[in-house]
Amino acid sequence: MNLDLNNLIKENLPKQTQGKVASYIPALAEVNPNQLGVALYDLKNKEIIQAGDSDVRFAIESISKVITLLWAIKKLGMQEVFTHVGSRQTGFAFNSILNMEINKLKHPMNPFVNAGAIMTTSLIVEDKKRDPEPFAEILDFAQEICNDPDLYLDDVIYHSERRTGNLDRSLAYYMKSKNMMIAEVEPSLDTYFEQCSMMVTAKSLANLGAVLANDGIKPWDGERLISSESATYTKSLMMTTGLYNQSGTYSRLIGVPTKSGVGGGLVSAAPHEYGIGVFSPALDKEGNSVAGLALLQDIVDGLGLDIFK
Repeated sequence: MNLDLNNLIKENLPKQTQGKVASYIPALAEVNPNQLGVALYDLKNKEIIQAGDSDVRFAIESISKVITLLWAIKKLGMQEVFTHVGSRQTGFAFNSILNMEINKLKHPMNPFVNAGAIMTTSLIVEDKKRDPEPFAEILDFAQEICNDPDLYLDDVIYHSERRTGNLDRSLAYYMKSKNMMIAEVEPSLDTYFEQCSMMVTAKSLANLGAVLANDGIKPWDGERLISSESATYTKSLMMTTGLYNQSGTYSRLIGVPTKSGVGGGLVSAAPHEYGIGVFSPALDKEGNSVAGLALLQDIVDGLGLDIFK
């Protein structure tokens, strides 16, 4: 790899001043915005390259939706999961109820909007075969797919999410009132807030991206963790819905399946080549990392990873 990652960090870090941290979650309001880190898992050479704040722990937030979707598919099967949640773009904000209300939908439009993620989590909560508790399952799976045994739940962020998550409650109770959700609302929400409060690094996300890029096989030990079908389907959803309302724009500009989180993380999967994790907590108005997206675009362009070119 010929990219100078340290120089790209230096060039893109000042762009964080164009964004703001996710202050609507009080615990995230305390995060230092002046951070930028990246990790790349090179599938060809089976090595990780890191630069900047790549080992800083931060809240995974909406990137957890990728992990929970994969776990739900692994446990329950593709057909069961997508009986309860769709795979279309919404045209609305990620936390909006309008798309379901206006269109009289019978299920959320995709698993990466909040309603869809809560629904996916509720399927895990409702699963009668689960052992141990649902969040413990999700945490174990997250540690495995991120190759990060130190990945953990941050109780401060969890309680902050729980105290301020009234819009998510409204989504969940709306779905319950329309007989969309089988599981009880509060256990589903508690598990959802917990999954969003897991602490990862850019390196963790590079490993996650590498499993997806490697067709569901963990490149560090050669073991298949998820099916080829679920890896392919998830990458497709990341391309079309992974960056909220900017998904269409960045599918053109970056051209690599990517999912963001309001903790400042980005995970990308360049098929058969790289898993990429990026962290920078200052967000644009859509909820995506400003400096992180700029850095990711430079990396994709520099390595020629854009699948449309």
